Amino acid sequence: MPSKSLVALPNPRPGRPYEVRCESPEFTCLCPVTGQPDYATVTITYVPGPSIVELKSLKLYLWSYRNEGSYHEDVTNRILDDLVAAIEPQSLDVRTDWLVRGGIHTVVEAHHP
Repeated sequence: MPSKSLVALPNPRPGRPYEVRCESPEFTCLCPVTGQPDYATVTITYVPGPSIVELKSLKLYLWSYRNEGSYHEDVTNRILDDLVAAIEPQSLDVRTDWLVRGGIHTVVEAHHP
């Protein structure tokens, strides 16, 4: 069931900086103007702080956007903000690579800090 809850787990290696990259090639949401579906590959890259994100909760979180109207720029920044709030990473980047719509290919990147 889709959910906006992101589950934080303790970082298993808090003394070592390392990078985690999660990619979801099946992200969907709706265009808030036309109601048509938009499709993107979402790539989340972060250096953990005290926590890491539990992957099933991340999957259900991304799935929760499926029937929601969102602009590309807004949804990218909302994903970043929600993950930062949930896991307090040292750094985090969210990249959304959208399928062509109306002849325009859009890529949005948001960064923390």
